[in-house]
Amino acid sequence: MRQASVSSGLRQLDTLLPDGGWPLGALSELLVARSGIGELSLLLPLLAQTSRNGGWMILIDPPWLPYVPAMQGHGLNLKRLLLVQTQNTEESLWACEQALRGVRGGVVIGWLQGSQQPAFTQLRRLQLAARHGQKAAFLFRDHQVAGQATPASLRLHLEADAQRLKLTLLKGRGAHSGQSLRLRRDHLSLTGITPSLTPFSTEPAGQTGASRPSLSMHPMSAAP
Repeated sequence: MRQASVSSGLRQLDTLLPDGGWPLGALSELLVARSGIGELSLLLPLLAQTSRNGGWMILIDPPWLPYVPAMQGHGLNLKRLLLVQTQNTEESLWACEQALRGVRGGVVIGWLQGSQQPAFTQLRRLQLAARHGQKAAFLFRDHQVAGQATPASLRLHLEADAQRLKLTLLKGRGAHSGQSLRLRRDHLSLTGITPSLTPFSTEPAGQTGASRPSLSMHPMSAAP
């Protein structure tokens, strides 16, 4: 059965993605060696469409403060954008799952805190939560986990040089792994995350045993 999907907004990318777009009601993993190579720009068309339709865009633990003018330039309604800060991997996973099980629809994007890698069962919970909420769910992870098994429906590896962003399909429904695509980086120049800004959180990751940690949430409409 074909996976429900939504166009990425980039024709070349849609041809690479197994179902002709980003999967809905499923978890996608984007593997990068470092942040700030234009990775979030791949999701900006989807975020803009989501906000135009009144859906929530939830960013959990982005490593850099999102660059507001660029996001507005891509058509995002920042009143529908929510930033969530946590302290460690366990809290990040908890926040992602709660966001995915909330109001139906929308997009959830997460970056895991610290060096601790989630277990397969923890990622499986996110996959099931995405299906429950019928959301597009994305998790940015370190490229070194490429050889590890994942329950995610889609996994892409991203790398960049001075001119192009290379995407390699590692996993997708009914697709052959190893297919790749190169996108000109000047087409992705208005990045939504810029490494020239101060990291979003400079607090050291803490340890907590709480099942419902306190989260810091920031509506982007209140940003200067």
